[in-house]
Amino acid sequence: MRHALVLNIISLMTFLAAVGFLATRGLHWSIEFTGGTVLEVAYPQAAEIERVRATVAKLGYEDPQVQNFGTSRDVMIRLPVKPGLGSTEQSQQVFAALKADATTPGASQVELRRVEFVGPQIGEELATDGALALLFVIIGIVIYLAIRFEWKFAVAAIVANLHDVVIILGFFAAFGWEFSLTVLAAVLAVLGYSVNESVVIFDRIRETFRRKRGMSTREVIDHAITSTISRTIITHGCTEMMVVSMLIFGGPTLFHFALALTIGILFGIYSSVFVAAAVAMWLGLKREDLIKPIKKREDGQPELP
Repeated sequence: MRHALVLNIISLMTFLAAVGFLATRGLHWSIEFTGGTVLEVAYPQAAEIERVRATVAKLGYEDPQVQNFGTSRDVMIRLPVKPGLGSTEQSQQVFAALKADATTPGASQVELRRVEFVGPQIGEELATDGALALLFVIIGIVIYLAIRFEWKFAVAAIVANLHDVVIILGFFAAFGWEFSLTVLAAVLAVLGYSVNESVVIFDRIRETFRRKRGMSTREVIDHAITSTISRTIITHGCTEMMVVSMLIFGGPTLFHFALALTIGILFGIYSSVFVAAAVAMWLGLKREDLIKPIKKREDGQPELP
């Protein structure tokens, strides 16, 4: 905790940079939010997703969403709105390119199964629902921590969690990565993951206050962080191994989902240890907030429960 001020100044600078990128560049919304065209095509044999994606990208679509659904022969293609082209023109252009692609086996026999236009009104509804989901998660965390521990812990945890969320969004805004519903799911998962780490540290702080009566608040927090650090390394190290595996081997479909989780987990560990604990300390956390004083009888003896 003696380094808390320096580390939190760094956190504040990172947070402000993320806010700046969000304000100036904004998020690169996916088709679920902006609207666009969805195509379903069927190949006579297992489709080579990378070749299909490359064919669509040659038509001027950046990061097209191409994935299998149902079977390995069925492919779903999501196209964002393109100025000057309607949904019908888009689907015809892409289908013609897929059919003429000589590098993809069975391309000449590809079938167009379905074309559907997802309007921007649906995208706006999804964005609103996602924001409400995020708000309810935050409110639930505040209520849970205030009841289980103390309101100072609730405030500290929310400050740390919002720090993580804004930094994830800042990365996506800064590099222009596509923000889809799967990324939103990753952000919500990071909220729960980060608050879990905070709860572990908060619980150890309460336990240390009970056992170590002579320690100051700063010493109690240091002891709680140190005593849980091995658990933090093992738990988050194993989780990060799985997430990085998805990031490297999961392909484009899971890439941004795993990327958001990777950033969120790393910053979640940092914020739980240095941001949440420090904010609780600066809010004036003390032993009496967590341990009720023993009542004494009129004769001066402690009152038995």
